[in-house]
Amino acid sequence: MKPASARARLTITPYLFLLPALLVTAAVILLPVAQTAWMSLFDYVLFRPRNIPFLGIGNFIRAFNDPVFWVSLWNSVVWIGAVVFFQFILGLGTALLLNQSFWWRSAARALIVVPWALPSVIIGLMWTWMYDFNLGIFNDVLLRLGVIGEPIAWLARTDTTLPAVILALVWQGFPFFAVVILAGLQTVPSELLEAAEIDGARPFQRLRHVTMPAIMEVVATALLLRTIWVANSLDVILVMTGGGPGYVTHTLPLYAFLKASSAMEYGYAAALALILTALLLVVVFAYVRRAAKDLEI
Repeated sequence: MKPASARARLTITPYLFLLPALLVTAAVILLPVAQTAWMSLFDYVLFRPRNIPFLGIGNFIRAFNDPVFWVSLWNSVVWIGAVVFFQFILGLGTALLLNQSFWWRSAARALIVVPWALPSVIIGLMWTWMYDFNLGIFNDVLLRLGVIGEPIAWLARTDTTLPAVILALVWQGFPFFAVVILAGLQTVPSELLEAAEIDGARPFQRLRHVTMPAIMEVVATALLLRTIWVANSLDVILVMTGGGPGYVTHTLPLYAFLKASSAMEYGYAAALALILTALLLVVVFAYVRRAAKDLEI
């Protein structure tokens, strides 16, 4: 039987190895979160550094009474839902195509990552030029095809700005789903697909009843990660529209950023950021509960 000191060392050793990572995580993540939560309780305005009155939940009450907050929240819901949905559909289709055998498949798999690898600022500038009223390729092609009679100010109209920005981010992010789903497709046993084909299942039926159930865990994880990333993204919107025209492309993270950077209302911006974090935690909690139920089954 091992002495008590040896058993204690065996028990403590794993935690000692984890301690540096835990300390770094605390310094990089937990401390900023705690600082943000503390700041949200004050009327912290940067150009009044000596006058920081305590508000308690005043900033959160202000948010719920702020019409721009509700507009930004609704835009965030539309933004997340549309971007993630179309990225997933386009990524799934791309992954299915790249899973087929053709002579330039390796080059295609490498090229498909290019939009995802480009910096968001470059994406924003590139699509802004493509939407340009006078020189943009969209107006030029549509005019030549006779679809429109005159150029459209895609990023200046309230009915086209948000869809235009959504299209840009869909193009940037669909390679993530393509790569992840393609990796999942490699794990689907070929015997299952061959058996389904012998039984007379058509391609769509094989996709629905064999392929998708086999990669559902991969898809669910990819959807969760992409939802979090899209919910926090603001760089493409900031470059293309700055949140305008009006509040048409204001999302919750962009509104918090503008409150901190332009209005210098750090306390209110911190409250907005915490509200967004709480909403995302609800999504993560729902995913974790679903995964736990699947494991129990």
